[in-house]
Amino acid sequence: MATPDASLNQRETRSSWRFNHSEEEGRQSLADVHSTVAVPTGGTWFRRFLAFVGPGYMVSVGYMDPGNWATDIAGGAQFGYTLLTVILLSNLMAILLQALAARLGIATGRDLAQACRDAYPKPVGFVLWIACELAIIACDLAEVIGTAIALKLLFGIPLIAGALITALDAILLLYLMQKGFRFLEAFVMALLGIIALCFIVQIAAAAPPVAAVLQGFLPSTEVVTNPAMLYIAIGIIGATVMPHNLYLHSSIVQTRQFERTEPGKREAIKWATLDSTIALMLALFINAAILIVAASVFHANGRTDVAEIEQAYELLSPLLGLGIASTLFAVALLASGLNSTVTATLAGQIVMEGFLRLTIPNWARRLITRGIAIVPVVVITYLYGERGTAELLVLSQVVLSMQLPFAVIPLVSFVTNREKMGTFVVARWVGVLAWLVATIIVVLNVKLLYDTFIA
Repeated sequence: MATPDASLNQRETRSSWRFNHSEEEGRQSLADVHSTVAVPTGGTWFRRFLAFVGPGYMVSVGYMDPGNWATDIAGGAQFGYTLLTVILLSNLMAILLQALAARLGIATGRDLAQACRDAYPKPVGFVLWIACELAIIACDLAEVIGTAIALKLLFGIPLIAGALITALDAILLLYLMQKGFRFLEAFVMALLGIIALCFIVQIAAAAPPVAAVLQGFLPSTEVVTNPAMLYIAIGIIGATVMPHNLYLHSSIVQTRQFERTEPGKREAIKWATLDSTIALMLALFINAAILIVAASVFHANGRTDVAEIEQAYELLSPLLGLGIASTLFAVALLASGLNSTVTATLAGQIVMEGFLRLTIPNWARRLITRGIAIVPVVVITYLYGERGTAELLVLSQVVLSMQLPFAVIPLVSFVTNREKMGTFVVARWVGVLAWLVATIIVVLNVKLLYDTFIA
């Protein structure tokens, strides 16, 4: 006779997610690396935590990609340190949303794309897939443009050739994945270290006033009352919270070989959340550093018109008085672009597999997702030159804003649903906070679209 506890566990298992049984077999997210990273069963807590370190840093890449650079540079050049509070707010939103994505992946064994496919009718799932693909294409556009600009600044490579070179990231990703998922994570973390080091040097050279920097992290009513400042603030939030990261994170946390029991999943959720929180604090530092450098170098010298990456590169060394400053800026941009293209291409694979259950070879799938982004960049650059790519970069952020609700709302609705999550449903206060964040993001992005197309 079943005990009350056993009956309760059976009910929780049945209600946790309707596809957790027969449909789960053979449909693991990123099946070629699923559960390939060993987690020690003994040892200290720190050793176990280290086994979960990695996915958070891969996710953090999307929060400091080239799409963020333009908004951070413009914000610092025009308004000094005031918008640091917006960077902090958007980063706190990102920490919450990524924690929810990790919880979904670990608790249900499904990534967000698979969850959407199995929870919604086919027409709804198709719309969500199209929206997600548009998001990834928009992200890819920004990353391809950023990488191409960095190659031009460092090596004099024309933008079209630089955009074509970014196609090699599909081959790079395939090579890294064959070496093991830990190898891919190490590659990403090494590039993040390069970016951080470049900006540490630049901040040290700029020597911004500490009091003014700290004041910038405090809320200011001017952000809301000043239309120009509000526009850039919305752009910072829109460029920071990247929807493809939610799909990516919910998948790559499943690369860990943790015990698929309730205690094992709870521990995995704890370490994965800590990993992403620490990694996103690094993203906060990078984004804040870009704005701080722009504020202390451009705004302080009256160059409030600086808004584009190439402008910043040309003026940084002369105004800062450090010959290597512009080179470090371009090196960081290149590292950011390479990292972002690798992780966005991986997210593209996750989305295509999750929504469509495609079985085409990995290399072909990656080349398709990268090619979709490269073609518009090459065509626009050929027809309209460099100014066209700058406008395309802005358009990519608008496209991201349009589809952001299609990722955030399903995620929050899943993790707050006890019928789907069982005992892993988030606490009520976390659910309220998550819906508040989702509402803020949607409202701000709707305003961005209004200001872009109507106002």
